[in-house]
Amino acid sequence: MLIALTSGEPAGIGPELCVRVAREHPVVVIGDRGLLGGCPRIEHVPLAAPCVPGKLDAHNGHYVLAVLDRAIRGCLSGEYDAMVTAPVQKSVINEAGVAFTGHTEYLAERSGAAQPVMMLVGGGLRVALATTHLPLAEVSRAITRDKLLQVLKVMDADLRQRFKIASPRILVAGLNPHSGESGHLGREDLEVVAPAVQAARAAGIAASGPIPADTLFVPERLREADCVLAMYHDQGLPVLKYASFGRGVNVTLGLPFVRTSVDHGTALDLAGTGRADPGSLVEAIELARQLASSP
Repeated sequence: MLIALTSGEPAGIGPELCVRVAREHPVVVIGDRGLLGGCPRIEHVPLAAPCVPGKLDAHNGHYVLAVLDRAIRGCLSGEYDAMVTAPVQKSVINEAGVAFTGHTEYLAERSGAAQPVMMLVGGGLRVALATTHLPLAEVSRAITRDKLLQVLKVMDADLRQRFKIASPRILVAGLNPHSGESGHLGREDLEVVAPAVQAARAAGIAASGPIPADTLFVPERLREADCVLAMYHDQGLPVLKYASFGRGVNVTLGLPFVRTSVDHGTALDLAGTGRADPGSLVEAIELARQLASSP
């Protein structure tokens, strides 16, 4: 099995973490050879400008995307069995003139995936997101019945195919406090979330909700579930990261290939110090290997 490991933002901790894990894990690290000299196997993509650890340079924004594009081409062609990504700095890519909101959206666009779903795994939890990198003011408009139904279908399919869960049980969080308090705190849960859950159940998906987010993540509920669907980024991920930070794994569902990633950012303050923890990257590689081995 051959896994492509993209080295991420060159000024961040990604390159040094890749060097450390590549010595013990059979991966192909994609990035500039000068940054990755300690890796046994490198797919060279040249930097656009010299790099100093901790110092961002917008000239390298297109380099970061070229690294991703190389891994995507390899996964789509069958050259690689899966992709693992080190963290990128979204601001640098945007400053380079590319409207970039995150790995999830970019990988979906480049691979032709209609409905990608961001899911984090760790601490005994799986938490997927109905929306990803949006300002909070835009979340409500982005959530529709059809979108939620498609997200639930992708989750159900990948939990069955990749994670080998015969009948996935999915808990769906409400958007508003108390799931809208019968419409008194917003009508989205009544008019959008609940109908989407009902449609999913009619399609054979074991979904339940909407459940108020402040009581969804209690042990009694989670014991009866295989995955949670949160409505927005900071509704679900703080709980998971509290339970697993440094060992969590980001998984993109709905792609035509396996993609996992770390649960942290570029940590510019740690770049070049040798103190960055490779634990999440190791977990991402191991999970990618497990998921890619599924027939």
